[in-house]
Amino acid sequence: MRKRRPHNPEAPRRKPPEATRTDWGDVAQWYDKLVGEAGSEFHREVVLPGVVRLLDLPQPADGAEALDVACGQGVLCRILQARGVKAVGIDASEELIRLARERSNPAIAFHVGDAKNLSRFPADHFAAAACVLAIQNIDPIGPVCQGVARCLKPGGRFVIAMMHPCFRGPKATFWRWDEKSGVQYRRVDRYLLHRREPIVTHPGSDPSGFTWTFHRPLQAYIAALAAAGLMVDALEEWPSHKVSDSGPRAPAENAARKEIPMFLALRAVKPG
Repeated sequence: MRKRRPHNPEAPRRKPPEATRTDWGDVAQWYDKLVGEAGSEFHREVVLPGVVRLLDLPQPADGAEALDVACGQGVLCRILQARGVKAVGIDASEELIRLARERSNPAIAFHVGDAKNLSRFPADHFAAAACVLAIQNIDPIGPVCQGVARCLKPGGRFVIAMMHPCFRGPKATFWRWDEKSGVQYRRVDRYLLHRREPIVTHPGSDPSGFTWTFHRPLQAYIAALAAAGLMVDALEEWPSHKVSDSGPRAPAENAARKEIPMFLALRAVKPG
């Protein structure tokens, strides 16, 4: 009788054909409604303002150029362009790039391409770069950091915004309520080990459609940036902006929101 191998929860799962892609191209319309200008208020109220502030581009921009890596439908590029920045975006999804071009000033250059291969762009060229809520859908991240480092001018800044890996791990972190103490808290079941999880892209309608998200601990991002020769000079943790104003749990919910951040932002600088 053959012995069965012991189950290893960290072993890579066998990939179905869909697992080779991690972009949102197959569900571009759904994704567009979720994170576009009219989409998630977390993007509008928390993430995008924070990214723009950390990029710290001059006002007026004086022709500064910025690269948006995994730009989606071009929301950040349009914000930067309105501030006088010469924005450039790249994304693996042809459909999202089509939407980006359709909605944007022709002065913004959008490219269909892999975030792990930025060789089309010249070296020492951009004053800044960003990757907004996309790094967790890219694997590996080393080539992204190395590509951005090559493209940045000396002194250029790279801002990465992500779901907080400590508190927002897919299928490993949960809100819980302690009835006895009246405290809402965040339960963390797993954190340190790398893993990937399928994310359903049509919740409630088509559970067969999914893309992958990749969980990594914070140290993995710092290591990838350092290996690319970039120096982290800022780390910010952004909580929810929402407020509960009714219900018996409202005070505990508001306290938990202030204490447990949703998003993590890193800024790294190219020495020079």
